[in-house]
Amino acid sequence: MIKSVLFDFNGVIIDDEPIQMRVYQELLAAEGVELTEDDYAASYGMNDVAFVKAAYERRGKSVSDTKVNEIIDAKVAKWREIVGDDLPLFPGIRNFVEKLSHQFALGVVSMERRDQIEYILDKAGMAKHFAVIVSAGDVSTYKPNPECYRTGFNKIDLFRISQGHLPMRHDECLVIEDTAPGIKAAIAADLPALGVANTVSPEVLRSAGAGAVAKDLRDWMPGSIRRVFS
Repeated sequence: MIKSVLFDFNGVIIDDEPIQMRVYQELLAAEGVELTEDDYAASYGMNDVAFVKAAYERRGKSVSDTKVNEIIDAKVAKWREIVGDDLPLFPGIRNFVEKLSHQFALGVVSMERRDQIEYILDKAGMAKHFAVIVSAGDVSTYKPNPECYRTGFNKIDLFRISQGHLPMRHDECLVIEDTAPGIKAAIAADLPALGVANTVSPEVLRSAGAGAVAKDLRDWMPGSIRRVFS
């Protein structure tokens, strides 16, 4: 029986992949580095550092760590400027998260920066629902490597134990992901995965190993999650 749920962030909670792509395209173009839509899609699951370095490598260019960090900081600042107070959350995600929080322990596992995750969750009034956050800075690599979800499982299990519960089995911790690298990371960490077709097709998510695919998370309830992933 499912006892906890780990959410990916970008593409699951917040619908900002198009914004991030446009901002990166603008910033990288100023450095003489082209970023196509296909390039962006090929980088799903990467953290920002790996993303920027990969963009340069595709064009046969080198880049210093200082420049990488400058571009990432500029991306975050530009993102916040564009979004302002109108967070592009997926429709119904606040209600979905709140419903699940009454029955499951919840966490976020993302390759986004922690300050950005916390900024968005706080601004959206959703931070109170998440017991743990695993961000890019908490792990040494990125999806599809399973390190992030192994870390997320351990953290949410320890949280539940601190609340008086028994330790979980891996099959009792569900992952919700929107890309193939994220699904593969969850499966490699021995966790079941629900794919949500916000970013790629249901077929891609199933091929990556998703146990089920949602077209819209608003169609799912705690009871249906338990039935499908029992």
